[in-house]
Amino acid sequence: MATTATTRRPTTSAQQGVVHGVLGGLAGGVIFGVMMQALGMMGMIAMLVGSESIAVGWVVHVTISAVFGAGYGVVMAPRISGWGAGLGTGVAYGALLWVLGPLLLMPTRMGMPVFTLDTTALQSLLGHLVFGLVLGAVVVALVRRERS
Repeated sequence: MATTATTRRPTTSAQQGVVHGVLGGLAGGVIFGVMMQALGMMGMIAMLVGSESIAVGWVVHVTISAVFGAGYGVVMAPRISGWGAGLGTGVAYGALLWVLGPLLLMPTRMGMPVFTLDTTALQSLLGHLVFGLVLGAVVVALVRRERS
């Protein structure tokens, strides 16, 4: 009688997902932050906390990037291992964050009209998609390394 051995792939815990997501969020956040800095948007991020300082904008942006990265990591890291799924869900997550952040929550917080589509909003969309792409790529790379 022949038996076959089954090998179980190790799963990613919630704690590992948080770490992977924070690292991915920081990587994506730095790249997105450089884009925003080049476009002169970092002062607007600082305005979320009552400042106009570019340094404060960076702190706020990187903090938000780490928090949203952690959220992605907790939900997605245990579920994905392939590049297509990681990149696709990362980009979709970036698009969702764009709708919730710059189109809804940020203008609401700053007393501006919501869902305004202009050049700034479209530049922000591009940045959020890049953020999600990098986030997804880093999380997949870390999960694959962990499972190998």
